[in-house]
Amino acid sequence: MILAGSPARHLTYCTNIHPGESWPDVLDNLRAHVTAVKAAVSPERPFGVGLRLSAAAARALAAPGEVEQLRAFLRDSGLYVFTINGFPHGAFSGIEVKERVYRPDWLEEERVRYSGQLASLLASLLADAPAGLDGSVSTVPGCFAARGGLADVGRALAARLLEHARALWQLREETGRTVALALEPEPACLLETTADAAAFFDRYLFSTDAVRAFAWETGLPTKLAEQALRRHLGVCLDACHAAVEFETPAQALAALDAVGVRVLKVQVSAGLRVTAPDSAALAELEPFAEDVYLHQVVVRAGKHLRRFVDLPPALADAANGGGAAALGDEWRVHFHVPLFLDRLGRFENTSDFVRGLLALLPGRDDCRHLEVETYTWDVLPAAYRDTPVVDAIARELRWTLDALPPSLRTPSS
Repeated sequence: MILAGSPARHLTYCTNIHPGESWPDVLDNLRAHVTAVKAAVSPERPFGVGLRLSAAAARALAAPGEVEQLRAFLRDSGLYVFTINGFPHGAFSGIEVKERVYRPDWLEEERVRYSGQLASLLASLLADAPAGLDGSVSTVPGCFAARGGLADVGRALAARLLEHARALWQLREETGRTVALALEPEPACLLETTADAAAFFDRYLFSTDAVRAFAWETGLPTKLAEQALRRHLGVCLDACHAAVEFETPAQALAALDAVGVRVLKVQVSAGLRVTAPDSAALAELEPFAEDVYLHQVVVRAGKHLRRFVDLPPALADAANGGGAAALGDEWRVHFHVPLFLDRLGRFENTSDFVRGLLALLPGRDDCRHLEVETYTWDVLPAAYRDTPVVDAIARELRWTLDALPPSLRTPSS
């Protein structure tokens, strides 16, 4: 949906909520689900799509004639694609994903190839989007933390990211369309917090040496080279991830603003809050400890944060950790839960963070792509997924419209 205000902002949801790894599966989801969501929330207006494509689907879509057929379908359906979720490279639904979701990462050449293919496809699809609309591709936050610390892998990651930035610059030169890469900070990753991302960009991607090298390789004057880097590389700010890390919206945006990193995409998502972490509450958390995705946990005790790579080890630690003192004051869990469920039994969601973030958007030149992303619908405990998925997505989009400042709401909202 095209939102009111200037600059123009666009609201959608990510199709990773719909299982399907092949290109025919993705197209079936567009026909069956995305058109139904559009009919529910934007029947008379163009509706943007947050497309998720696996590497296999991207290769198939790049075959001769395929993208032209997709463009025709999108035009006929009143749809347009402006952002792609390029985070999961392989299978994402129905099997154990866990930490494999980060591989290949930006230490591996396959991540560069995959991201380049997504950028080329998106540039083609932008031809039918509203005039002047740029595209974004969200991606893994460098690599999983266990792959190495910043001192170990920072330069290698930056080298591949800068290589990709040159390809994005060249794509813009050839097509006239701008596609940018958005690194998505996430718990238990190298870029775990927004502050981590800001520091990485400042030290490795926007440094004097990086800009000079980019200028030499592109033939651009230094000032234009820096502008190109800042145009093509930025951050995807996932509201669930930042809230789980006990960040505040103002802190997150200020950290990025301080070093000139743009928020290319906001993922409108909520995690779990356990505000009274006693033994009964943790027992009620057990059904959320499912086997497909990682559900990182951050436990706050006073000003101290303890981090766990997944919910089962956090629960095990609490069971063996010495009573109430080990439980801390509050738990936050990386489990994307519906925005419209303020309470889930004994728990709350982190939608207050989302509301606070959305309230800060007016007057900002970035944060133009807004994408609801509750990909965990199929693994939610049964008590919280009794709504048909299309209805649930429509409710989340309406929730987001209602939470936006009045100056950004669509006239129909």
